[in-house]
Amino acid sequence: MKLSGFTVVRNAVKYYYPIKESILSILPIVGEFIVALGDGDDDTEEVIRSINSPKIKIFKRVWDKRYFKGGEILRRETNFALSKCSGDWCIYLQADEVIHENDLEKIVHFCKKYLHDKRVEGFLLNYYHFWGDYWHYLPFHGWYQHEIRIVRNHIGVESYKDAQSFRIKGRKLRVVHIPVYVYHYGWVRPPEVMASKGMEQNRLHTGYIHEEFEPFDYGPLGKIPEFKGSHPKVMEERIKQFFWKDKLNYSKSGKPKRKLAKHERLKYKIIDFLEKKVFRKPIFSYSNWEIIAREND
Repeated sequence: MKLSGFTVVRNAVKYYYPIKESILSILPIVGEFIVALGDGDDDTEEVIRSINSPKIKIFKRVWDKRYFKGGEILRRETNFALSKCSGDWCIYLQADEVIHENDLEKIVHFCKKYLHDKRVEGFLLNYYHFWGDYWHYLPFHGWYQHEIRIVRNHIGVESYKDAQSFRIKGRKLRVVHIPVYVYHYGWVRPPEVMASKGMEQNRLHTGYIHEEFEPFDYGPLGKIPEFKGSHPKVMEERIKQFFWKDKLNYSKSGKPKRKLAKHERLKYKIIDFLEKKVFRKPIFSYSNWEIIAREND
């Protein structure tokens, strides 16, 4: 059995993506790691090459602005990276996603277990979404708590929408839900960088960018649950470099100077309460898959 890793990245240094840590997190278990490297204007390529592994295969890509709207460029580039994978299973990590070393053996185990079960087209993983710093996270309705990140190769799997998930000819994948977590650091950036990254994201979805911006306001972190677990070891040095604590509000008071995020809106707070306290299961949740089996630790 062979595992392939793949990702799409552009301007990772400029926008504070932990791309090096992301690749390193699964490099021990993959036979190759495919990087579709967009034509950015920073040192992303040098950072990736500093890993100095023969497993890493970099394909330089020119991002066609015709496909920026709706995030189509991300889908196209993800499909390109996937097309270069030769493994039986392909592990997709976005440039701000990292896997914990404690979960690597689990990934290998389940990939082997279901290798010849052709009903299984992918694996559904769990998520930790970090917010503002490395010690607060968002286990709330409105923030996807699961997503497909491992897919079977050579069966027609394609990236879906803005590369968040996958489908086969428009239909949902049949997946096994496994006890593996993706550590998502997309909202852990200095406020100024978070704002500029937001503008870039807006450009990729609308084709328009506004040049003026204010540093991103994460709001009162005192209202956000604290993360009590451990981070992946590959993140240790990056976490030590955390330098924008004085720009964050650690109290429980204050209103963010921006449009409210989903976890801050009354509608989502009510749904989250109903899920956790009343129904004790997800309701109205995002679901782009068909679960055919669930595995426990």
